[in-house]
Amino acid sequence: MSATPTVDATSGEFVQKDGFPVSESGLTDSSLVSPGVGTRPNDNETIVELTSTKSADEEIQNISTHPDSRAGRKPIISRANIQFVTLCWTALLSGWNDGSNGPMLPRIQEVYHVGYAVVSLIFVFSTLGFVVGSISNMLLTERIGFGKILAIGSACQVVAYCIEAAAVPFPAFVFAYSINGLGMALQAAQNVGYIVRFKDGPELKMGLLMATYGAGALLSPLSATYFVQTPHWSYHYLTCLGVAVLNSIFLITVFRFKHQEECLAQIGITDTEKGTSERSPFRQIFALKDVHLLAAFILCYVGAEVTLGGWIVTYIINLRGGGPSSGYISTGFWAGLMIGRVALLKVNDIIGERRALFIYAILAIALEFVVWFVPSLIGDAVAVAFIGMLLGPMYPIAMNHAGRVLPQWLLTGSIGWIAGVGQAGSALIPFITGAIAQRAGIKALQPVLVAILAVMTVLWAMVSKLS
Repeated sequence: MSATPTVDATSGEFVQKDGFPVSESGLTDSSLVSPGVGTRPNDNETIVELTSTKSADEEIQNISTHPDSRAGRKPIISRANIQFVTLCWTALLSGWNDGSNGPMLPRIQEVYHVGYAVVSLIFVFSTLGFVVGSISNMLLTERIGFGKILAIGSACQVVAYCIEAAAVPFPAFVFAYSINGLGMALQAAQNVGYIVRFKDGPELKMGLLMATYGAGALLSPLSATYFVQTPHWSYHYLTCLGVAVLNSIFLITVFRFKHQEECLAQIGITDTEKGTSERSPFRQIFALKDVHLLAAFILCYVGAEVTLGGWIVTYIINLRGGGPSSGYISTGFWAGLMIGRVALLKVNDIIGERRALFIYAILAIALEFVVWFVPSLIGDAVAVAFIGMLLGPMYPIAMNHAGRVLPQWLLTGSIGWIAGVGQAGSALIPFITGAIAQRAGIKALQPVLVAILAVMTVLWAMVSKLS
C-alpha cells in the first residue's frame, strides 16, 4: 500500500504517515527506489510527482546559472582576450611600418640621391614580398599551421629592420623591404582569418584590430619625423625593431606554434565548418568570384591609403610650401584612420556596413577635390585627416563581408590572397604615382587618388550582398 503524504497546516511541511519524511521537493527517502509493481498512485501522489518534477527543473536551472558555472567561462574569456590583444600588437606593428613611409621618403631620396621613380622601388619590393607571402599562406596553412606561420612572419620583420637600421647601400635597403613584406603577409592573413572566426562580436573585434593598425600608423610618423631631422635618420628603424621583437615574443608565448583549430578550441570555438570538395583548396579559392572582386577592391583601397599616407608629405612640401614638420600631416591622416575605425562602428551598425562604405567613399572623393583645388596648408591638412577617418572603416568592413560570403573552410587562404593582392596595390599605385610625378610633377597625386577611389566604389557595388 502506498504512502499518502499530507501537509501540516501550521508548518506547511510535508509529513509522511508511514514514517518516511518528505522533502520540499516531494521526494521521500524511500523514493530513491522505483515504485513497486502493483501500486496505484492517487491524486495526492500525482501532485507530489508534479511538484517533484518542477523542483528538479528549477534545481537544474539554478545549477546552470550558478556563479560557479559562470566562473568556469572566465578562463576562456580571459584567454580569448589575451589572444586578441596579441594579434592587435601584430596589427600595431604593421601600422607602425606603413606610417613611417611618408616622413621617411624625402630623407631617403636625399641620402641615396634618387628620384621619385627610384625611391618608389621601396613599395615595389615590399609588394613582391607580400605577394610571395600571400601565396605561401595558401600553401602552408594546412601543412605547418597557424602558430608557426605567425612566428616565421614575425622573424622576417626582425631581420628586415636590422638591415634597414644599418643604413646599408640602397639595393640592400630596398631588398629588406621585400623581407618585411613577406613577414607582414604571413601574419596579416592569419590575423584576419582568426578574428573572423570569433563568435562573440567579430565586427567589433575587427574594427578594434584595424584601429590598432591605425594607432601604429599614427605613432610612427612622430618617431620618423624626429629622426629624419637628425644625422642618424635610420635609427627610426630601431624603434620598429623593438616593436617587432616584442611581437615575436608575444606570438610565440601565446600561440605556442599551434594550429588554428587548437587555438580556437582553447577559447571554446569548436564548431568549424568543413569542406566536402575533392578539389584542392587552392583551386577552390580561385574559383570564387567574390575572392577576386574583394581582392581588386582591397588593391584599390590599400593603394589609395598608402599612396595618400606616403606621398602627402611631399605634396604639401612642394605645392603648399610646408616645412620639415609637414610630416605631422601624415600623422593626422593616420590618426583619422584610427579614429574612423572605432568612432564609426555605431554608424556602420545603424545604416548597414555595405551602404556605409558607399557613403564614406563618396565623401572621401569630395574631400580629395578639396585637397586638389584649395591651396591652403591648414585646409588641406584638415581635409586629409577627415579622408583618413572616412577610409578607416573600409578595410574591416570588407573583411567582415568576406567572412559572410566566403566558405569558412577556405576563409584563411582566401583572406591571404585578398590581402596579398591588396598589398600589391600598396606598391603598384604609389609606384605609378611616383612615375607620373617624375614626368608631370607631384600635383598628379590628387587626380590619381580620385580615379582609384572611384574604381574602388564600382568594385564594391559588384561584390555579392549575401552568402
